[in-house]
Amino acid sequence: MQIRALPSVQDDWCAWLPKEKAQIFDGQVQQLESVYNMFSIALNEAIEFRHTGMLSKSYQAVGMTPGLAARLSYSVAALLRGLGGHARHYGTIPNVAPLDPKNFHGPQQQRTARMSDLLSRVLLTRRSQFLHKIGTLEEMVGDLGKDFRLTVENLSAGVALDPQEDWRVVDAAHFDLNTCLREAIVLLKSFLLVLPEDQLGTFQKSLRAQTHAPDDSTPSGKRIFRHRRMAAVGGE
Repeated sequence: MQIRALPSVQDDWCAWLPKEKAQIFDGQVQQLESVYNMFSIALNEAIEFRHTGMLSKSYQAVGMTPGLAARLSYSVAALLRGLGGHARHYGTIPNVAPLDPKNFHGPQQQRTARMSDLLSRVLLTRRSQFLHKIGTLEEMVGDLGKDFRLTVENLSAGVALDPQEDWRVVDAAHFDLNTCLREAIVLLKSFLLVLPEDQLGTFQKSLRAQTHAPDDSTPSGKRIFRHRRMAAVGGE
């Protein structure tokens, strides 16, 4: 008797999506990639100015990035909230793989991923594993967006005690936000594969509601300076 292997997240990623589901997936990915590209290009420009010795321009350029980082973290969190909310209400649960600490650069994110991996091994149901991963990623992107802003404000205001270290922190946050984005996109693909056709409209409405919800995570006009709120970047 031949035992058929259960499908994995990797199988999901390679799988074909029906036309309507593919349109939803492609639309979401395009929106997220657009936000990420704006953030990444602006930050890379600031880093390039710094590497070429144009420090005043580097501080001016990096000062434009916190808003873009916040927009990216909010967009990823909105997708995660939409996935989690629908899963809780309708019981639609996809395949899920644990977070890998090696895919993160910041020590805080590595520790969180390591703990998430450990917990995923003791959680008995796929539902609890999926919702736990959703919650972990949402917390990660929120913390990364806020900590990125605080570190950049320290740099731009000239109050950083170790500017070189803060630049490394900013670069690590960029990397880890990208990792969270990729994890969310993979979750979306697996979720759409198991989503019943008659729930597509409801799911789209949920995503739109989350995307257009007000973002009050960053108080308007309030500047808070803290040195090295984010943990230092660990070595490979």
